[in-house]
Amino acid sequence: MSIPSRSVPFLALGGIFDHADVQAAQQINLSAAEPNGNFFPLPEEPEFQKAFAAHEGAQHAIAVNSCGTALDACMMALGIKEGDEVITTPLTFVCSATCAIAQGAKVVFADIDPHTLCLDPEKVRAKITDKTKAIIPVHFAGLACDIDGFDAITRDTDIPVIYDAAHAVGTTFKGQPVGGAGKASCYSFQSNKNITTLGEGGAITTNDADFAEVVRQKKTFGYVYGGPKIRVASIGFNYRMTKPQLAVGITQIAKAPRIIREKLSRFKILHDQLSDIDGLALPAGIEDGHGAHLYIVRITQADRDEVVATLRDKYQIGTAYHYPIVWTWEAFNELEYDCNNCNIAENASSQVISLPAFAQSSDDDLQYIAYALRKTLASI
Repeated sequence: MSIPSRSVPFLALGGIFDHADVQAAQQINLSAAEPNGNFFPLPEEPEFQKAFAAHEGAQHAIAVNSCGTALDACMMALGIKEGDEVITTPLTFVCSATCAIAQGAKVVFADIDPHTLCLDPEKVRAKITDKTKAIIPVHFAGLACDIDGFDAITRDTDIPVIYDAAHAVGTTFKGQPVGGAGKASCYSFQSNKNITTLGEGGAITTNDADFAEVVRQKKTFGYVYGGPKIRVASIGFNYRMTKPQLAVGITQIAKAPRIIREKLSRFKILHDQLSDIDGLALPAGIEDGHGAHLYIVRITQADRDEVVATLRDKYQIGTAYHYPIVWTWEAFNELEYDCNNCNIAENASSQVISLPAFAQSSDDDLQYIAYALRKTLASI
């Protein structure tokens, strides 16, 4: 069977940005242009935080300007410091590890589950020492990691778990949103995520009121609001989201269920069309509850880079690579870290390809992706 050629790019915008979002940002800008207008204070902040906490199943949400700064604030709130160790996955974006290193800690990498590609709790247990002060699992590509396994570690050791939920807006575990799990969860609203706040943004969710208050301080110069006067109670930074971003965040979170539902439906169609291709390992958990951030396959019987090049050059299909192993970045050349016994993650990193499945993808796009991948693997 031959299918007419078409171009299927890997989109930079992961979700849906439409008139309602444009109008929300425009209204803020128009108001600021009026006499006595401004971009501060931020009444939109509590509205967005309340909506996001409810969506993610948590009691508290704190808006920040990226998932990276969310992780930074959590490390500071935990008091992570030089001499401490923090365990995370090596198959992730770099800030899952560098947030600990920035506080002077040593990052320890543990291996992943070969089926889910998420951090394996049992591999984490093998890396725990008396210096371990935090664990950072990642809900990879929108699939929840083994929250029960990490809860058990915390019960046994008192080590707090901070979830990197950058991929996990709308993700559920055993029917419950993941935002209330562990000590806290850190989300991203960067442009390629399912919801965005004008290209950058993030949030922290938690059920721990005291932890939430410390994080609020850390993200706003250490300020403590309330009482007869404002206090600066600790050293903090400016990690705030802007007024236009918060306004857009309110419209985006309102449409998040639709974005995820439509994107997941595209994932399921592609999943079915790829199911009988030899040399291709499909992602786990493509079912209700998956956050539908990335559709990642593994090339198991061919050279991944050759497959990517053929899809690009012969079939005009864009792909992405999530992710290089963290310690292969040059910044790690002079750093101390533990990367022993992470063979599953290293192997997976050499195989993964993110395919262009989006809420906007047509049935013809998905059929063409499957056709091109089938022909490519058969020819290599």
